[in-house]
Amino acid sequence: MSTLLITGASRGIGRALALECARSGRYSKIILNGGSDAAALEETSRLVSRAGDLLCVSALGDVGDLAFVESLRARFGPVNVLVNNAAVSWTGLLTDMNPAEWDALIRTNLTSLYNTCHTFVPDMVSAGSGKILNISSVWGLCGASCEVAYSASKGAVNAFTRALARELAPSHIQVNALAPGIVDTRMNARLSEKETAEIVSQIPAGYIVSPEEAAAAAFRLLEMPEYFNGEVVRLDGCWT
Repeated sequence: MSTLLITGASRGIGRALALECARSGRYSKIILNGGSDAAALEETSRLVSRAGDLLCVSALGDVGDLAFVESLRARFGPVNVLVNNAAVSWTGLLTDMNPAEWDALIRTNLTSLYNTCHTFVPDMVSAGSGKILNISSVWGLCGASCEVAYSASKGAVNAFTRALARELAPSHIQVNALAPGIVDTRMNARLSEKETAEIVSQIPAGYIVSPEEAAAAAFRLLEMPEYFNGEVVRLDGCWT
């Protein structure tokens, strides 16, 4: 039985994946992290606790802060499976984005990966096993106008994934990434009905993926054999 840590688990893909993992019976402990919405994180914890026979604990805090991540290790111990899902977006012209907004986005979307891996990978190396899954985006593969910072951060996540996989494969640790297209989450709730319809018209699959379907794909990546490593898997309904 494994211990799982999911960052950004308050809602969306993080919550859906936590529920999928709880129902699987493969985890004895699930650690849920959320950045600021205590009520949403508590709701996820309640749902996960009801979904499976396991210990579910939660911790509200910024995984962009190394000291906070180190406190998770001190409180809850090693993890066997790490899912880096925490992310924020920013939409607009790059020239309208101020340095503080850039720094905040990079801190959440990219620095958090350094923090969690720097903290929890040594335990995986000692154990000779482990799984890391980073939730990326198709914009990290092809870029999006008016989402330059987000695209840059997710492109870096993809490079981070491939490089760390090569570093850790000799220790039998998997590092992969899932790169979804547009997902029906709060992050995309800013889109108008017209904008949503226009996007759907461009997706050959004909719909926007749900958090549950994205989580099902993420769960399957966690179940892949060890030789499946260093991959960035696109999930976008043939959109890009």
